[in-house]
Amino acid sequence: MADRALPPPGVPGMTIADVDTPALLLDLDAFEHNLDTLDRSLAGRSIRVRPHAKSHKCPDIARIQLQRGAVGVCCQKVSEAEALADAGIGDIMISNEVIGATKLARLAALAMCARVSVLADAAEGIDALQLAARTVGAHIDVLVEIDVGAGRCGAQPGAAAATLAQHIADQPNLHFRGIHAYHGGAQHLRTPAEREQAIAAATALVTTTLDALAHIGLAAEIVTGAGTGTYLLEASGSVYNEIQPGSYVFMDADYGRNLDAGGAPLRTFRHSLFVLTTVMSRPTASRAVVDAGLKAHSIDSGLPLVADLPGARYSRASDEHGVIELDAGQALPLGTKIRLIPGHCDPTVNLHDWLVCVRKGIVEAVWPVAGRGAFY
Repeated sequence: MADRALPPPGVPGMTIADVDTPALLLDLDAFEHNLDTLDRSLAGRSIRVRPHAKSHKCPDIARIQLQRGAVGVCCQKVSEAEALADAGIGDIMISNEVIGATKLARLAALAMCARVSVLADAAEGIDALQLAARTVGAHIDVLVEIDVGAGRCGAQPGAAAATLAQHIADQPNLHFRGIHAYHGGAQHLRTPAEREQAIAAATALVTTTLDALAHIGLAAEIVTGAGTGTYLLEASGSVYNEIQPGSYVFMDADYGRNLDAGGAPLRTFRHSLFVLTTVMSRPTASRAVVDAGLKAHSIDSGLPLVADLPGARYSRASDEHGVIELDAGQALPLGTKIRLIPGHCDPTVNLHDWLVCVRKGIVEAVWPVAGRGAFY
């Protein structure tokens, strides 16, 4: 079969009831509330915002974020950055290490048409970056990533990180731009006290690294990190000068489990992203089967929540089916459309070609997920 582009499941002017399923819905009122909330929460603070586009992979959303004052966007993979650069996004940080000759060649080519920055946590990676940049005459900004508690990538804070920064500064085609200090694990710590403790420890490690840089005569233009779960902590201090929240535009079921100071679910941002699904079977009075299974949403952070139907519970998924348990006697006829709140927004978005943007039940726009499948 020849390659073909799948049409969007909805078009502007259509009602939600007519949108084909499974479909990825964006509630524009909630989405815009989330954008406004971030802006208000940062008012008066001297902090740059570089939203993480791995959450949405969508140039239309990136452009809206830039119009609201973002200095650029983050991506996690070279192909993701290529998709956004092709759509005209001009300042992209690949907040990840890039290893491999093919990827590095593409990264260097990308740096010839957009401002690109990338992370490094090893001398060998820096040497490979320099070779790729020199080959095409590119100049690439590089940040040293330090491990501030996530136990993932990152050089050891302090002198080891400063040594890497000096190695970057010594390369003719690379520019040492700063420190990347993102604590991914802190984003979903449930209580404010846990999150505060994790970010205080991370900030101390950043300070140690900045001191080590000063000792050898280097300075970090950018100190970046922070996500949706902790960004106000980093923004409230004097160490970070750039933040990179991503999921705030959508939220998901797992972020909804974070708690506020009173122990209630944190509701700073609203759920704006939904998987629309259709009831395809009613085999029993207490069970409905919908057409959104594992291929329509990610369950790595838990099963989706059923919106708008108190007492309904999405209980299990297979490839093409989702089982919803119902209160006895709850009416849910065949063909009924249901909204699901995905457990994890980022990988759910990566399963869809289109964001169907709705306002008050009517499709207002359809935005392509240009970076779908961009994981290399």
